Amino acid sequence: MSGPHDDAGPEHGEPVRRLPERDERTGRSAAAARIAHQSSWVEQQLRVAMERGDFDDLPGQGKPIEDLGVEHDPDWWIKKLVERENIALLPPAIALRKEDAELDARLDRITAETDVRRELEDFNRRVIEARRQLQGGPPVVTPTREVDPEVVAWRERRTARIEAQRAVRAAVHPESAKRRWWRRGR
Repeated sequence: MSGPHDDAGPEHGEPVRRLPERDERTGRSAAAARIAHQSSWVEQQLRVAMERGDFDDLPGQGKPIEDLGVEHDPDWWIKKLVERENIALLPPAIALRKEDAELDARLDRITAETDVRRELEDFNRRVIEARRQLQGGPPVVTPTREVDPEVVAWRERRTARIEAQRAVRAAVHPESAKRRWWRRGR
């Protein structure tokens, strides 16, 4: 038996139920009723989330929304990202000087000699590449680093750090400093 909104299905002659074009209760179209139902569901989800406190302590809370101005700037989001994340956009010469000043500390956080060599070679490559570029700005005066002497200096700093840690451990736990791991079984 077929109703007014049923047709034979594409396969096996099954009836396909079509949605009514108008809602009998409200007189609205079925699409409008579906949209109204969906928007009320979304509003309900927002109310529940607000009651749970999901929107409390969001960044920018209590601050006015900044006006984008009359002119449209296609790079506005990059500028906001730089401002929000406190990213410093330095010319290559200045960025390399800053990196050179912090390089020893960064190398000291590395534990493998091959990684130290790779880091130094990458730094030297970027210094040489920046010297070749003619982008304007201050000249690149950052020197390259000699890899082998830098690795030796890294090893010495690492050995000094390890010895200092052992001395601190020996001062805190004197009984553990006397017995080495290979003698603990005796």
